[in-house]
Amino acid sequence: MDLRIFTEPQQGATYDTLLTVAKATEDLGFDAFFRSDHYLHMGGDGLPGPTDAWITLAGLARETKRIRLGTLMTAATFRLPGVLAIEVAQVDQMSGGRVELGIGAGWFEEEHKAYGIPFPKDKFSRLEEQLAIVTGLWETKPGDTFSYEGRHYQLENSPARPKPAQSRLPVLIGGFGASRTPKLAARYADEFNVPFGSIEDTERQFGRVRAAASEAGRNPDDLVYSNALVACVGANDAEVARRAAAIGREVDELKQNGLAGTPAEVVDRIGQFAAVGSQRIYFQILDLDDLDHLELISSQVRSQLS
Repeated sequence: MDLRIFTEPQQGATYDTLLTVAKATEDLGFDAFFRSDHYLHMGGDGLPGPTDAWITLAGLARETKRIRLGTLMTAATFRLPGVLAIEVAQVDQMSGGRVELGIGAGWFEEEHKAYGIPFPKDKFSRLEEQLAIVTGLWETKPGDTFSYEGRHYQLENSPARPKPAQSRLPVLIGGFGASRTPKLAARYADEFNVPFGSIEDTERQFGRVRAAASEAGRNPDDLVYSNALVACVGANDAEVARRAAAIGREVDELKQNGLAGTPAEVVDRIGQFAAVGSQRIYFQILDLDDLDHLELISSQVRSQLS
């Protein structure tokens, strides 16, 4: 079971805070550091203000050595696909080939209004075209050009540069859509992620993606299947309660909807997700100043699942 750290910097974090957490992620043996791609807080004041996902990852690419880096999920509404392909490929080069692109349609209308970003109604069809363009640019052979004629985007004789350092840069798709999302994952994804879903939702959605992959003539086992879940782990009940209070959540709710409790409880909970096919867990860490939390998860949870 791969264990990754996932942060939500729009809730309030500087680059220096994210760097500290990323370095702890690396030092403590976790597989990867991921972050959200949002420009507006959801509850709280969000101070000192947002940081950009790909600028952050570019910095971390130069200041870490081992961990993989990526987004859950980059909003397709934020960047033109050609620009996104260049940005991600460049960060991959800067990291020596450790980047992964999680991408979704975009959903948070208020942040678009706050920063003057168009929020189109036909977001999913734009996501489909973005995936076709980004992967098409990366897969174009050196010396060839890439053209695309879509409803939303048109590219003409692109040199399709730069290329990522990796021969295939992993693409992550996720969500709960019953039909279009699994088909899109079957076509483009290297990993499918269920965000903040129950065990029952996870099993159902993994099944849909596996069926879509088979229908597309792809081996369903070619994909990695993962979950993102809020983490609240404590050495004892009092510590769990303290960490829950620090992020404004209730212990019982977290135990039902996330990864909460003592290390033994959390290991057991992860085992339940593994039983329905989950191969990778993203621990959503909401209190970025609590590095002892990461140390506990590493020493008492990760050590049992390695």
